[in-house]
Amino acid sequence: MSSSDIFTSEVLGTMLLVLLGGGVCAAVNLKRSKAFEAGWVAVAFGWGFAVLTGAYVAQSSGAHLNPAVTLALAIKGDTPWGDVPVYMGSELLGAMIGAVLVWLAYYSQFQVTLREPDAAEMKDANPGQVHGVFFTSPEVRKPLLNFLTEVIATFVLIIAILTQGLVKDADGSVGLGRMGALITALVVVGIGLSLGGPTGYAINPVRDLGPRIIHAVLPLPNKGGSDWSYAWVPVVGPLAGAAIAAGVYNLAWG
Repeated sequence: MSSSDIFTSEVLGTMLLVLLGGGVCAAVNLKRSKAFEAGWVAVAFGWGFAVLTGAYVAQSSGAHLNPAVTLALAIKGDTPWGDVPVYMGSELLGAMIGAVLVWLAYYSQFQVTLREPDAAEMKDANPGQVHGVFFTSPEVRKPLLNFLTEVIATFVLIIAILTQGLVKDADGSVGLGRMGALITALVVVGIGLSLGGPTGYAINPVRDLGPRIIHAVLPLPNKGGSDWSYAWVPVVGPLAGAAIAAGVYNLAWG
């Protein structure tokens, strides 16, 4: 596959992933949204459907959509190391575009939630609600423990993806084929419900970093900072979890 094919597929797929995933976070967190305060279950399933959509659209490139997946597949030997920068750069760009589209789709809700406060309405400015649309934050800020949570959650995701290749049908075909995207999406829902509570389960470096960059540059009133001191956790944690999962796979089945 050419670099341009990888670029187009991964940008589009990751854009849709973040548009729909960030979109459900916006729907639940922002005032004057029909789904305001719909809860964690809605977020978990929304991200699962986001993965499903992005994966089907980007299937021509293998639907990585996630540098952690790209790293794991390179360690496993399925993705050439020379393609890794193209994959990761495309995923980051797609995530940034997706975050911009979330902002545009929910522009009015962002303004209501973060509108310029006056003396009577200072209480209406709530940057925390907007932060959750763009990037993850821990409920208890213990960076090393937060890092460990991301490692564990991403390990579950990656080992579930890699082991799909162990399935063999009677006709000799390997893997789950088109069903693989659905299984992966359901795994993401499970991770969100079971392991998402402590950190918000980034499990994907660009899902957090791309929108965090966009949050930093968007002209949102009273948006607060972009919490760069924590930003390493949802980037390094998933990459570490992916490397460990790929190593375990290679030891057990390689």
